[in-house]
Amino acid sequence: MERERRIVALVVAAGSGSRAGGDTPKQYRGVGGKPLLAHAVDHLRAAGIEDIYVAIGEGQEALCRAALEGSAFPSVVLGGETRRESVRNGLESIAADGSALVVLIHDAARAFLPAEVVQRLLSALERADGAVPVMPVVDSLARAGAVLAEPVSRAGLVRVQTPQAFRFDRILGAHRAWSTEAEPTDDAQVAQAAGIEVVTVEGDAMLEKLTHSQDFKRTEQRLAARLVSRTGSGFDVHAFAAGESLWLGGILVPHDKSLSGHSDADVALHALTDAILGAIGAGDIGEHFPPSDPQWRGAASSLFLEHARGLVEARGGRIDHVDLTIICEAPKIGPHKQAMRERIAALLRLGPDKVSIKATTTERLGFAGRGEGIAAQAIATVRLPEQP
Repeated sequence: MERERRIVALVVAAGSGSRAGGDTPKQYRGVGGKPLLAHAVDHLRAAGIEDIYVAIGEGQEALCRAALEGSAFPSVVLGGETRRESVRNGLESIAADGSALVVLIHDAARAFLPAEVVQRLLSALERADGAVPVMPVVDSLARAGAVLAEPVSRAGLVRVQTPQAFRFDRILGAHRAWSTEAEPTDDAQVAQAAGIEVVTVEGDAMLEKLTHSQDFKRTEQRLAARLVSRTGSGFDVHAFAAGESLWLGGILVPHDKSLSGHSDADVALHALTDAILGAIGAGDIGEHFPPSDPQWRGAASSLFLEHARGLVEARGGRIDHVDLTIICEAPKIGPHKQAMRERIAALLRLGPDKVSIKATTTERLGFAGRGEGIAAQAIATVRLPEQP
């Protein structure tokens, strides 16, 4: 048994998300440059919660792994037919792994979690065994029908959000004791049925649940409005060396020479990595992957580019476009441009139309003109949240 952990988060992501439209469950749909589930996990980590479990639906393992690629992978639990069953499975898995003192039960569809809400919930647990974030009801309410029926008073009504925080042993016991055929809509109902007092804290408009396709469009617009455009440039040079393993633009290009370098010496990906790092003010490739560190000897440069992309995503940004120029006499780049473009697009999670690759020579001038090596220069355009 692992030592008892202080705070654990359980993200419920097992639904089909059919109301959002499309063939992909909504928790795996992209918004703001990455899948909704990735936003939920990243926001929990940004709020200081490192121990995270995700309850997913049957057959969603590949979708989950692709959605969370490049980030510290959480513990994954197979959910059930209902939300309650998924939560129960997650809680039992946490108990089997060493239990917890506090659990935050969160919906992946409420991905944009402000850290302040987490702090309010944890503070509330100092005086109660359960706490939920709520927002006031501001719209007029009425009973539905073909004709508008009588109004309903909104006095005393609130909208309940997630994450919902509980003392772990109390909420686990409440789920184990649940015997009603009716399914609860949230865990506060399960807790109250077991006699647990649930207090309220101030919620946040950022926690509005994404349910329909229009919700995704509004969220995309809201996130885009908070971003400012930035540009970075990168330049790299590598000399030719003996060998026939020439990595260029993320693919293996047939040639009678390789490039000399501590990693696989992919000069094109190195230039692109530096361009992205420059755009976010994060230094250069040598600071993140020092040539003096033996762990990067022979490493695939795709790791460096994915790292740079991850830094952009971690800051809530997105890469809009990259433009790469490869400078050499040989090999001929033209026959390989499309394969490079598709590989770079995959590494950066972009459409191929957002990746430009060009090739040129130096008219036999300089080291590249003499066939001594290859140079590459790149420009990356990214958008990051505007800093206050």
